[in-house]
Amino acid sequence: MRRPSYNNENQSRSIAAISWHIGAMRKQILTTALLFLIPLAANADDQKVFRWTDAEGQVHYGDHIPPQYAEFPKDVLNDHGVTIENLEGKKTAEQLEQERIENERRAAQKLQHRADQALLATYLTVEEILMHRDRRVELFQAQSRVTELYLSNLARRLEALRKEVANYQPYSEDPDAPMIPQQLADQLKQTKETIDRHERNLKKFRSDEQQIISRFAGDISRFKTLKGIGQE
Repeated sequence: MRRPSYNNENQSRSIAAISWHIGAMRKQILTTALLFLIPLAANADDQKVFRWTDAEGQVHYGDHIPPQYAEFPKDVLNDHGVTIENLEGKKTAEQLEQERIENERRAAQKLQHRADQALLATYLTVEEILMHRDRRVELFQAQSRVTELYLSNLARRLEALRKEVANYQPYSEDPDAPMIPQQLADQLKQTKETIDRHERNLKKFRSDEQQIISRFAGDISRFKTLKGIGQE
């Protein structure tokens, strides 16, 4: 009977183990090499080459921009000398002012667009705008009428107080007239202050009324423009 060949089996196992260790060593070497090369590649990507032209028309190249050339436009080049990015130079005062004006114009356009959308979403016809305007105007007119009536009553009260205080110093021409009582003096002062306050209110109501009329006039004109309605 033939004896099993244990030596061949052991040799196969040994060869497999050696192959596995060799493969593992190769992976470790490759991983170490990649870890070493990654920072080098990152540094290569970060390295930029700039190209710019000075005031005399001379072209310059460099990995950084000297301060005296910061105001000039410049190009960023890749490894093949191909432009991959354009950088603006330092802006002049005129350019900055023009940029500010342009930004304000764009902001105004956005606000106007929003106002137009709100106007069209709120009203369907010019008549609706007029009805809304008239209701707002009536509120200010009602406030004005109440204030005018109150001022009329205050004016009569002030006239009566003036007649009364004319009998006392310092309003009387009689040098022997008694000094005005404190309560009467306070009433005169308070009445004058109340009249001043309501006159300011009346002025504001009338001003607000005119502002409302002007604002709605603008809304009507804009609404007609957006709707393509002929202006009267």
